[in-house]
Amino acid sequence: MDYKGQPAGNPPPPPPGYGPPPPAYGQQTTTVITAGYPMVAQVFRESSVPMQCPYCHANITTTTTYETGTLTWLICGILILFGLWLGCCLIPFCIDGCKDVVHSCPNCQQTVGKFSRM
Repeated sequence: MDYKGQPAGNPPPPPPGYGPPPPAYGQQTTTVITAGYPMVAQVFRESSVPMQCPYCHANITTTTTYETGTLTWLICGILILFGLWLGCCLIPFCIDGCKDVVHSCPNCQQTVGKFSRM
């Protein structure tokens, strides 16, 4: 044992926050390099967005579709409360401006984002 409590012949451990020491001469090391795709925060609105698909990694312009969301149901409920229950309450289901917008990849058909109106 040396004066720091370490067995004789072994180097002291590296200080906290440092990586492992380099290998001694003649030892082999393996380095694994992964191809990471950086993710960029994308803002989805009503119109199509140019981007790189996170699933197929193709450069695309998203396709948009509309689906019934919270705002559509809220407007329908408000119309019912005002007495417009004889079919007029169904108007928000026919207007795309009341629905949520779903963005998908035209290449792999995966959903890449959604714009909720509420």
